[in-house]
Amino acid sequence: MKTILTITGSDSTGESGIQADINTMTSLGAKAVSVVTSVTIQNTIGIQDFYDLPSDVVSGQLDAIINDVEPEVVKIGMIREAEQLKVIVRALRRYRPSAVVYDPILFSSRGDRLMGTDVIDQIRRHLFPLCTVIVMRQRESETLLRDYVGGNVCLLADNTGHGYANDFSSALAVYLADGISVADAIDKARTFIARQTGKASRLQGRSGELYNEFLSVVAADYSRNSDVAHYADALNVSGRYLAQVCRRIAGKSPKSIIDGYVVKGVMTRLDTTADSVQQIAADFGFANQAHLSKFFRNQTGKSPTEYRNRKWKTDKN
Repeated sequence: MKTILTITGSDSTGESGIQADINTMTSLGAKAVSVVTSVTIQNTIGIQDFYDLPSDVVSGQLDAIINDVEPEVVKIGMIREAEQLKVIVRALRRYRPSAVVYDPILFSSRGDRLMGTDVIDQIRRHLFPLCTVIVMRQRESETLLRDYVGGNVCLLADNTGHGYANDFSSALAVYLADGISVADAIDKARTFIARQTGKASRLQGRSGELYNEFLSVVAADYSRNSDVAHYADALNVSGRYLAQVCRRIAGKSPKSIIDGYVVKGVMTRLDTTADSVQQIAADFGFANQAHLSKFFRNQTGKSPTEYRNRKWKTDKN
């Protein structure tokens, strides 16, 4: 059984990163060992934040694994810090594995830039020359390659899904560990991934379902409660996740969605009843008439009285 070392970040969904590397390598009969560079906060909606491990922690992991296990091949993914890169390059130069596969993680699956220009420059100068194969998408090559002329680049199409390049490069590392040529290893990795892609069922979150539930709850309760935490509790999710879902699907915050319902509700009361603004403010949970007036003006550019008078003048004409 060949031992492959993967050096990259974590992915809580298991669709990419350390978790996916271990799954792919194991499925091909290899033994996977790992060094974590970054812990990501993410779900099926995308990455929300990172915790990049200090370089001494990365170095400690490298020494512990390499000295003890001596993996034949190294696969590298997410490197976001220049100091992390230094210790990784130093380990590769000292250890000299039989092959190094590098899958640069320049963009997230949602298109967010994950690597700074300073790190890219260091990678091109110090890591690229140590790599047997560099796997990247076409859109990444424009930023990463520039004037690099090495013949060790394997380009993938841009329209591959989340985790595709990750799985491909992991499979490639396993096949290189078998001692076959780079060209044959690439062909076998493509075949393997094509077969897996046909079977794979990607992890599905509940964002769409949750968003519709949120709208239903807000529609039933907006006149009594406009607090985001209230709705998050009612749906048994964190306010942060609710915000992610609303941003992803509607491009709005939960608060702006709730406020939209409140504004429409107040407008309906102003349009269809003779209730005083003070009474409407009390019914919608505002502290007083002034509070409602300020909120309404911020949302519509008019005070409730101006809105009502304009509506009545329009109807009269």
